[in-house]
Amino acid sequence: MSDNNRYYLRGVSAQKEDVHKAIAKLDKGLYPNAFCKIYPDYWGNDPEYCNLMHADGAGTKSILAYMYWKETGDLSVWKGIAIDSIVMNTDDLLCVGATGPFTYSSTIGRNKNLIPGEVISELINGTQSYFDRLAEYGIDVRLMGGETADVGDVVRTVIVDGTMACRMRRDKLVTTEKMQHGDVIVSLASYGQATYEDEYNSGMGSNGLTSARHEMLKKEYAAKYPESVDPNLPANVVYNGKYALTDATETPLNVGKMILSPTRTYAPVVLKVLEQHFDKIHGIIHCSGGGQSKCLHYLPKPLRVVKNNLLDAPPLFTMIQDAAGTDWKEMYQVFNMGQRLEIFTDKETAESIVAISKSFNIYAQISGYVEDAAEKEVVIDSSYGTFSYK
Repeated sequence: MSDNNRYYLRGVSAQKEDVHKAIAKLDKGLYPNAFCKIYPDYWGNDPEYCNLMHADGAGTKSILAYMYWKETGDLSVWKGIAIDSIVMNTDDLLCVGATGPFTYSSTIGRNKNLIPGEVISELINGTQSYFDRLAEYGIDVRLMGGETADVGDVVRTVIVDGTMACRMRRDKLVTTEKMQHGDVIVSLASYGQATYEDEYNSGMGSNGLTSARHEMLKKEYAAKYPESVDPNLPANVVYNGKYALTDATETPLNVGKMILSPTRTYAPVVLKVLEQHFDKIHGIIHCSGGGQSKCLHYLPKPLRVVKNNLLDAPPLFTMIQDAAGTDWKEMYQVFNMGQRLEIFTDKETAESIVAISKSFNIYAQISGYVEDAAEKEVVIDSSYGTFSYK
């Protein structure tokens, strides 16, 4: 069975083609090629400012947290889910140069019969404690409340989403319009342990969780936790793996904790990069949905992005590939593969960005370059093969 067919049968899409088609005719905001939609300053009505609002969440990662909590009694995994929802917002906004102050509203939908108050408490208090941690690094986020809805007829376990907003000066925006021939790319690692993280991070992020969960975990979980699966899915795409949640790995984390590693924020790094090098930053891309091909959608003109020196894939992604037998081209399109943020700039500035990233114990390196082309294209030249995305 092909990878694309497995994704389709599980009700997911690597590229969300139908979503892109649905929004194709909508207003794209002040800067159509920017990573996030940018609005006029509706609140202050100041032409020198703009408004940003972004919504995202932890996705199906919350299902894995539910299973791990039921298996082990470890409530701490829910704080990680709160972090996932936050970072999927902050780090998209970072890509247009927004570093706060931010406001954040949490949206939680739960099946009350399965998700008790102690879980909700971990999610909400985990949100605030993470904002306290970010504040130590100069990132100001204010929790404005939100909605917790009991929607058991709609949600089988729990879904954790959030909406973030900010107001910023237009002359501080990063819009990708400056991406050009001769730029180099700096890739920042998604794995390891940053100075502001409490433990080793596998690099998972919050994309590709449906695939990772079903390809890695044992079939027995389908019977043990039927609420974790759409009952209409074909049995041959449900929990096809060889691992138990508590199996040890070559990393400091077991299998469940590897897949549940909280999405790393790059906010402290990007704040310092923009303070020192704003004028030299031509684009910032959060390699979330779409993985290493993500930048293709934000190129301002026909350019070829060649990634010929990516960081080695950390253990998590080689385990997923081994379990699923997924084609490597698809792996690079679904997962971040060990680098979840990339910055486009000149070579001299790139060296400084690498040093800034490493000061936070996040490995980084120049991973490729940009050149003129007849059409937009991303080329990945890796030890697993050379792949083109158009």
